[in-house]
Amino acid sequence: MIDLLSSLPGAVAQGLIWGIMAVGVYITYKLLDIADLTVDGSICTGAAVCTMMLLSGRSLWLAVLCAVAAGLLAGVVTGLLHIWLGIPPILAGILTQMTLWSVNLKILGKANQGLSVRDNHVLLSQMDVPGALVVLAIAAVLVVAVLYLFFGTELGCGIRATGCNPVMSRAQGINTDLSKVIGLSLSNGLVALSGALLCQYQGYADINMGRGAVVIGLAAVVIGEAVVKHISPNFAVRLTGVLVGAVIYYLVYQVIIFVGFDTDLLKMFSALVVAVFLGVPYVKKQLARKHHVKGGIRHA
Repeated sequence: MIDLLSSLPGAVAQGLIWGIMAVGVYITYKLLDIADLTVDGSICTGAAVCTMMLLSGRSLWLAVLCAVAAGLLAGVVTGLLHIWLGIPPILAGILTQMTLWSVNLKILGKANQGLSVRDNHVLLSQMDVPGALVVLAIAAVLVVAVLYLFFGTELGCGIRATGCNPVMSRAQGINTDLSKVIGLSLSNGLVALSGALLCQYQGYADINMGRGAVVIGLAAVVIGEAVVKHISPNFAVRLTGVLVGAVIYYLVYQVIIFVGFDTDLLKMFSALVVAVFLGVPYVKKQLARKHHVKGGIRHA
């Protein structure tokens, strides 16, 4: 039990890092109503760019900024494939993700690169979990605050309106194509920021580190929504709920590993969590509809 308790702060740190990625997934999945698979590649792009710039002696803040810029560019590519070529967004994301695999491999030079904390200046490290938690808490607050302010602007409201009803949005003069590109770009910029933080925390960047990222992001989104849906509809609360959902996910993940669950099945567990949280509301709705129809027949 002591070993489990000692591992929980690290799980919280991992949850906050992936929570920032999940906020990016939230923007596309919930606000734009797009299942964007670019994130499986852009999180590794952020980590690769940050790692190689730090190894080459560049400034830490410049490395993080360039990582975010690379993520923004990846989102733009997905958006343009969808807008200019008419490719469905889910397929456009897959194409960009496949392209990023080769790009990331070229950036890293090999399958993985180590990032020594002793030889490089980093923001956070798993060798100092309390310090990492402070950095991540500040980063999470800043992300939520900036997004809350941005989506309260005319441009941000246009992006949210595009996801709700693109036809009506166009009728109101909103450039829905531009809104989609900006939304996808912003989403992948956040995902790349998460990758930049993750490579510093774990001390390396790996070509496979983004595999299954979208599933973790969706799990955090659906868990977070279940946690905060009865608290407040406020947008900042919903964004915070996504971060909380990611932390809960990793805490449960840690407990499952501690009790001896087969680690080969953890990806399957993640998929089942998402399937349950996405499927239960639909099943409840169908059962309620059937009950309502039966009640109407009896009344008639």
